[in-house]
Amino acid sequence: MYYIGIDIGTSSVKALLIDSGGRVIKTSVPEYSFQTPKPLWAEADPLDWWEATQQAIKELLLKVQSSEIAGIGLTGQMHGMVAMNKEGSVLRPCIMWNDQRSHLECDEITERVGQKKILSITGNPVLPGFTAPKILWTQKNEPDLFALIDKVVLPKDFIRYKLTGSFFSDVSDASGTSLLDVGKRTWSQEMFDCMGWPISWMPEVTESTEVSAKISAEAATLTGLLEGTPVVAGGGDCAAQAVGSGIVEEGKVSVTLGTSGVVFAQSDEYRVEPNGKLHAFCHAVPGKWHVMGVMLSAAGSFQWYKNQFGMEEQRIEKEGGANAYETLTKEAQQVIAGSEGLFFLPYLSGERTPHPDPYARGCFIGMSLRHQKKHHTRAVLEGVSYGLNDSLSMMKELGVNPNEIILSGGGSRSALWKQMLADIFATPCAMVNALEGAAYGAAILAAVGVGGFGTVQEACSSFIQKIETVDPGPNLETYKRNYPIYKSLYPTLKAQFAKIAESNALNS
Repeated sequence: MYYIGIDIGTSSVKALLIDSGGRVIKTSVPEYSFQTPKPLWAEADPLDWWEATQQAIKELLLKVQSSEIAGIGLTGQMHGMVAMNKEGSVLRPCIMWNDQRSHLECDEITERVGQKKILSITGNPVLPGFTAPKILWTQKNEPDLFALIDKVVLPKDFIRYKLTGSFFSDVSDASGTSLLDVGKRTWSQEMFDCMGWPISWMPEVTESTEVSAKISAEAATLTGLLEGTPVVAGGGDCAAQAVGSGIVEEGKVSVTLGTSGVVFAQSDEYRVEPNGKLHAFCHAVPGKWHVMGVMLSAAGSFQWYKNQFGMEEQRIEKEGGANAYETLTKEAQQVIAGSEGLFFLPYLSGERTPHPDPYARGCFIGMSLRHQKKHHTRAVLEGVSYGLNDSLSMMKELGVNPNEIILSGGGSRSALWKQMLADIFATPCAMVNALEGAAYGAAILAAVGVGGFGTVQEACSSFIQKIETVDPGPNLETYKRNYPIYKSLYPTLKAQFAKIAESNALNS
């Protein structure tokens, strides 16, 4: 039998097919775009995700018969608000996870409910990326549309609706809405009462391995799947990514270098960082939780840098030469650790952990006539690594002390970056054979949900093995000296970032 995992990402859907031994048989990654119609905004048409999902499933089914698919797992970008009416139609473009327009609404929700109560219920402060402030923004700015809302669903759960006709979510994805009682693993009636919203808007919420619904006749016609194929609840992309990397036991830690950067540690107990600087979410492992730090522009910072300043490297790639990222990192290897005093703050989309600040901005600091392009490249990689270390340092203060960190995501393919992370974390960093990320985790959840394995831990033990370890090297002391300098830069610039945003608003 085979299992499908589907990840509704920021710029593409990734669907993969695995067999009962965990081997990836086929992967399909149709792309789409999202829009930034105003500064701080990020929106997408959910029907673009659905079209890409149909295409991806059809491509997977070129390898196997639809009757051989035992189950499907879903995952995707968290926090996005897909507002739907009674007819099941989308009312407006999805307001996405990286949208920062709702900072005033965060303040309003916090004032209504109380900061301590919000932390005790939801495990997190209310942040612009989360779903609840997006709903409030819509209520205040689009009242006519708001009046038509019948359901609010997360991105992967919109795809579930299109596949099955049913509304369901899971506890890990729902943890990022500011509307779930994370300790009790159910929607918080108190949060909805404080906001004056009907709890009926939200889909039924279950554990991630539960079979939530089955493929409808309509979706079977559109995708080629067999009607009645089970669809498990799945998980938010961070939790599914962790499952796909084997982070399913107490004390295990992973670092994911995707568009955003995620530092993730499983916890057998519900633990909340006292100041809400780390996220406390339900895990996709039934009955477990996790603490997590998220930086908004991790590998996304390197992608931005390549797109804006790597024209020559992109030309080489187009002419059949090396990958542009590989060329850039090869040049950066010529630069000593610390980039000769050049620092980069990776706050290109604002920041979440440990600085929940939509006004934070990226910048190079310490430039001199000495610095060349290769210095800037290395500084970008180091700045992202320092930012990830911010989250890991706070986890250590909560008692998380990993002996090893599992790396995943596109950025982890770089030998330079892997060594840099091991040095900055002062901890060995390992790679596992499972490199397909959240989609692979979703497929594992599907395998468990339909009875292929008794537990998520059992499935991960069977499927996932360590293949490489990078130990801290000779640059350990350099980074130990430089990290406090990096850490001091945001507090120094915070007020100026706010003034820049105010000036920009007046000029636009």
